[in-house]
Amino acid sequence: MESILQYQFIQYAIITSILSSIVCGIVGVIIVEKKLVMMSGGIAHTSYGGVGLGFLLGFEPLYGAFAFSILSSLAIGHINRSGKSNSDVFIGLLWALGMSLGILFIFLTPGYPPELTSYLFGNILTVNKPDLIVMALFTLVIVLTIILFFNHWKCYLFDSEFSKIANINVKLLDNILYIMISLSIIILMKSAGIILILALFTAPTATASLLTKNLKNRIIISIAFGIFFSFSGLSISYLINTPSGASIAIFGSLTYFILYYYIYFSKKRFSVQQIN
Repeated sequence: MESILQYQFIQYAIITSILSSIVCGIVGVIIVEKKLVMMSGGIAHTSYGGVGLGFLLGFEPLYGAFAFSILSSLAIGHINRSGKSNSDVFIGLLWALGMSLGILFIFLTPGYPPELTSYLFGNILTVNKPDLIVMALFTLVIVLTIILFFNHWKCYLFDSEFSKIANINVKLLDNILYIMISLSIIILMKSAGIILILALFTAPTATASLLTKNLKNRIIISIAFGIFFSFSGLSISYLINTPSGASIAIFGSLTYFILYYYIYFSKKRFSVQQIN
């Protein structure tokens, strides 16, 4: 183990796993509770347009992805609140538009085509120091936003109408949530990739929800599961030379399904015993 940990890229991967798990545990709980999983997937895929624009114009693709994800998330939020259009259609069109623009921009980029695997499918072993600094800053912003306004978030998740009666600015919390989703996408892009981000958002949270319904406990357990999934997937990836993002997503998803059916059949067997 010491021989593995001496490599800097492994150290960065471990730190990235912890930061990603914190983000998944916090933001994942909120988007699952608010039923915004597919919207988050739409924002993630729209950000691909920013990746392509970054390669075309010669700046850091993550900055372009962040700009595209912010704009798309605020646009989706506006449509959701206005009720003037089918939000699913809007999300689907933004999803397709973002991916199409990314493909077009990369096609127009002069020279050899850029390496896109780490952006699409993730490669936690390619995270460098500048990436890590950006991830750490974004994670700190998300953590502070949740801690400082935790009671507001509890009301917001419990009932939006009650939050309005309690003089909580629901529209502001909506926009803050969409911005946090955009920040999370940037943090998760290198570890899971655009295609697999939904798995990291949902697997730890869904698994934690099988064990508790308390918001604070669910966040803590989600973070713990996120770290467990990340470290396990990273170990599998290192040992058998498989893509890290896919390994983490598969391990997390399988763990959820196994635990779900274990609890389901345990309850069913208990009910049968009570009847008998």
